[in-house]
Amino acid sequence: MSEGLSVILPLLTSPSDGVYATHKNLKDVARQNLKMIILTGPGERCMEPNFGVGIRSFLFEQIGPSVSSKIQNRISKQVSKYLPYIRLDNLQVIDFKDENMIDLRISYSVPSAGLKDEFAFPISQ
Repeated sequence: MSEGLSVILPLLTSPSDGVYATHKNLKDVARQNLKMIILTGPGERCMEPNFGVGIRSFLFEQIGPSVSSKIQNRISKQVSKYLPYIRLDNLQVIDFKDENMIDLRISYSVPSAGLKDEFAFPISQ
């Protein structure tokens, strides 16, 4: 049986890892944790009513400088509270008005591990 740092979400079965597949490196764990905090809405996580950005609640708003700033501030506050080991280096919010999508582009680092990473992912209904 292999050892891992955390389970992969959504859960996947894995005969080599035991019951569920696991992340084997810090980069994958940090990326998953960052995505979970962004995708989770406040009130969705048991016993942590303030956890989560709730990015989907912004999908049908007119994204402009004030809303982009609100999203960036919410992400920054959540990361500093719940993922203090992650430093956000760059965060861009790109709006696709015709498709009701928001595209987040995030560059971040884990200074204690000397890790830098970046990713983009679309948020849609």
